[in-house]
Amino acid sequence: QVQLVESGGGLVQPGESLRLSCAASGFTFSSYAMNWYRQAPGKQRDFVAQATSDGRTYYADSAKGRFTVSRDNAKKTVSLQMNRLAPEDTAVYYCNVRTGSGNSWGQGTQVTVSS
Repeated sequence: QVQLVESGGGLVQPGESLRLSCAASGFTFSSYAMNWYRQAPGKQRDFVAQATSDGRTYYADSAKGRFTVSRDNAKKTVSLQMNRLAPEDTAVYYCNVRTGSGNSWGQGTQVTVSS
């Protein structure tokens, strides 16, 4: 079955950086677009970034210019490099993939940006 395991979250100060990673298994990783979403307390889960199977990337407006999504098909991982973090980036970040088995999510990793 599809498994997604995020890592790399933590507590940082405004302006600092974090790199999140998602390790995938249970499906043909190279064939699917991989997504990052985030959910702040009391808010809906929002799209952050996508790395398609053919190498294209897409970002939410809030992520453009600060976040970079990348994938390593050999390692079956997708990463999210987050720079110039701000308090409004505080959320649980989730890895996501949509396959023939359905919509799959990781357990999430907490990112807290606070001084």
